[in-house]
Amino acid sequence: MSAEVALVAIGANLPRAGGAGPLETCRWAVGRLGAIPGLRVAAVSSWWESAPIPPDPRSPPYVNGVARLEGEATPERLLAVLHAIEDEAGRARPFPNAPRVLDLDLIDLSGRVLAGPAPILPHPRAADRAFVLCPLAEVAPGWVHPVLGKTVEALVAALPPQEIRRLPADESSIGSAGSG
Repeated sequence: MSAEVALVAIGANLPRAGGAGPLETCRWAVGRLGAIPGLRVAAVSSWWESAPIPPDPRSPPYVNGVARLEGEATPERLLAVLHAIEDEAGRARPFPNAPRVLDLDLIDLSGRVLAGPAPILPHPRAADRAFVLCPLAEVAPGWVHPVLGKTVEALVAALPPQEIRRLPADESSIGSAGSG
């Protein structure tokens, strides 16, 4: 049996308890992903900063990235572990699209197409979001959306304008307590 390839989007825009900023939380989450039994982190994208979708002037920008995991996993088990990591980080879900301490989304698992109830694969909104597709293109160049049949590069090219920028490798204080 060949190894599964999971693409997991990572995002945050609120500090965790204790003041860890979004970038630090995203990096922490990569460490937690690497501790999932049967899986290893094969690649992590650059970190990107993006405006909230839908736009919300009260919400700080997000830090986003994508991790490529390889190994053995079922969609249901992996989704449960991602939710447990979010809970460990202190994620609250007061309303849809609320600002969050950590968001982990299973974007794809070896090209499976699942209609739900959970998980839904590929992630239903991934193809519309630069904050998913731009980092995904770094860790899985040539990835083909299993429903749309388009490469990640074609999906990025077709996106409407979205506020997003790659963070410089040394920009480690974004969104942390006390930064301006």
